[in-house]
Amino acid sequence: MDIHFLLLLAGLVLFASVLFTRFTSKIGVPILVVFLFLGIFLDTGRFVQNSISNYNLVQSISIFALITIMFSGGLDTSFGHIKPVLKEGISLSTVGVFITFIVVGLSVHYIFNMDLMLSLLLGATVSSTDAAAVFSIFRTQNMKIKYDLDNILELESGTNDPMAYIIVISIIHLILHPQTSMVQIVIQFIVSLVVGFIGGALLGKGLSIFLARLKLPIEGLYPVLLVSAAILSYAITEYFGGNGFLAVYIAGIIIGNCKIKYKELQLSFFDGFAWVMQIIMFILLGAFTDPSELLTVFVPALIISIVLIFVARPIAVLITLAPFKLNMRAKTFISWAGVKGAIPIVFAFYPLVAQIPDAMTLLNTVMVITCMSVLLQGSTLKVVAKHLNLLN
Repeated sequence: MDIHFLLLLAGLVLFASVLFTRFTSKIGVPILVVFLFLGIFLDTGRFVQNSISNYNLVQSISIFALITIMFSGGLDTSFGHIKPVLKEGISLSTVGVFITFIVVGLSVHYIFNMDLMLSLLLGATVSSTDAAAVFSIFRTQNMKIKYDLDNILELESGTNDPMAYIIVISIIHLILHPQTSMVQIVIQFIVSLVVGFIGGALLGKGLSIFLARLKLPIEGLYPVLLVSAAILSYAITEYFGGNGFLAVYIAGIIIGNCKIKYKELQLSFFDGFAWVMQIIMFILLGAFTDPSELLTVFVPALIISIVLIFVARPIAVLITLAPFKLNMRAKTFISWAGVKGAIPIVFAFYPLVAQIPDAMTLLNTVMVITCMSVLLQGSTLKVVAKHLNLLN
């Protein structure tokens, strides 16, 4: 394809995406779903050969996009805001994810008589809420919720991806290597979380000191250094067997709460950069989707969406938050705010790369579930909060 046409298309898409934010914020539809549908409409997948190498490319771009989104979310997270809700947020992002995964996975197995491991893989893929979706909805709609519920949800969405990621990778490994010991899986699971947390904390502290003391001759290089800090937080932690996504978020929180040079400039730049990556990622994920294939899985995906939104998520929230002093209105809102986004779609590319049987069906199903969640839950969050009298 002609490079000039590609540049024209890219410029128009970015320009239109920025303008769309004004319109979508008014009507309550999350801008991210617009990007997703735009990718499906553009159908750029027809210009790219459908092969494993392309799935790898999409996965790699998505991982880089998630690094910037998670880091940006961490930079904007205040210690003062998350400290009072730390237990609730972490409980939702660990136990809540596991309960959602089990309920959805077993429901799919028994309702559709699907292979148990594939059903559990689907449950794991859609078990976490999406940081990009939650951050963007709260910020574009300028929502402030009582009882620090917005802080609970942002903390949950920023820290629950590692849990879902580890479950997805573990199930894929079990499908490919059924002889693997469960003890080995559990040990790897714990090590990944612990190393991810410690790595993020150490790298965040070290990089924040470096960013605060380093003097550069050009102001514009400081944001570049911040991008490198995000990449290093992920890559170094992954190299030592930790979860890079958790490390990136933790490092972002630490750096964002420290005094660094030209802090406002850097945070403003990174916020814009994260939005660009969100646009690219959602459009790319949409572009690899065939609308005709979505129709073939629409009814099963709709049923799974109902199970996820009205059964699995409420059960997970009620059990997870039982020890905490939150009223039923607060729990109802948290349950409804379990918005899915790009994360499940990115996770659904892992079975494709691993060449798991029926992986494309799983991807299409996850795509429909994500669209249903963003359209139904994401577009009504403010209405539900107002109805429950939770808006500040």
